[in-house]
Amino acid sequence: MRAVKASPDIAVADASLAQQLARRIASDGPLTVADYMAQANACYYATRDPFGRGGDFITAPEISQMFGELVGLWLADLWLRSGRPEDCRYVELGPGRGTLASDALRAMNSAGLTPAVEFVETSPILKRAQAERVPHARWHDGIASLPDWGPLLIVANEFFDALPIRQFVAGPAGWNERMVDQVEGRFVPFAGAPVEDGPRRPAVTGTICESSPLSMAIVADIAERIAAQGGAALIIDYGHVRSCTGETLQAVHAHAFADPWTAPGENDLTAHVDFEALSGAATSDGVAVFGPVEQGAWLGALGIDVRAAALCEQSPERADEVEAARLRLTADGQMGSLFKVMALVASGWAEPAGF
Repeated sequence: MRAVKASPDIAVADASLAQQLARRIASDGPLTVADYMAQANACYYATRDPFGRGGDFITAPEISQMFGELVGLWLADLWLRSGRPEDCRYVELGPGRGTLASDALRAMNSAGLTPAVEFVETSPILKRAQAERVPHARWHDGIASLPDWGPLLIVANEFFDALPIRQFVAGPAGWNERMVDQVEGRFVPFAGAPVEDGPRRPAVTGTICESSPLSMAIVADIAERIAAQGGAALIIDYGHVRSCTGETLQAVHAHAFADPWTAPGENDLTAHVDFEALSGAATSDGVAVFGPVEQGAWLGALGIDVRAAALCEQSPERADEVEAARLRLTADGQMGSLFKVMALVASGWAEPAGF
């Protein structure tokens, strides 16, 4: 979750990207929301480390080591109960600073699982941060270049929420795709022309519906890989269990909400993940889908309360900090209910814990 507080819109502009988008609109016409979001986030992640108190948002691995440790133990437990298959690879999509991987690998190693590490990452800045924490990792620009042999243990924490979404607006005669134009120096969304590939549902005029074709394509690719090679995928993100209507696109800058149509490339753009759509995309034979369940319930089932108590006993001076982190990760109204957890598991592997 991009943990933020309400504040006035941020007006810092990345002139180069804004100018590029403005020239493109002037030349070729308005952009789709998906294209605008893709361009903005590509620039954003390529030019900064956005994590932590000095960045724009804090993710679960940065809140507490407990999160990454439990992810690692979940993977190790599944591996052990599936017969300890050889040549497993830990794969993380969008590994951030490498914090989650570092904690998860430490926990896996304690259980006897020492997988090779493959990171899917395109940001040169974040690759350097990841290399400091997990120096033996190998990097990939996408899933396609991952090794095609050996079981894959894939983790995607707060990865899908940053992928581009299409937005559709219900009109009197059907669905129109939402577009982005530039008016008097500002980027402005509007309902474009009717489209034939819009949502297959009736709606009141003005209703907004979102979809992420790229997210569904990636999940389909993951399912095919797992079906062919064995392993599992763990997807953790904020979003909704069932497909629904309504706009969820948001921007964050310096731990505060910002205007998504201002300063492209300077703000983190995200949207709620549609877990029903992701589940529907994992259609490969030989893959079972578990969840989604709420993150708080999942972490509770894995033993976060026991782990927190152990940390407090080891370091009594940190007891308040540990308890605050546990509540932030698990409580209703915080990350515990907003975030969901879903797993894809290959046929022949054990049923995963926590579902």
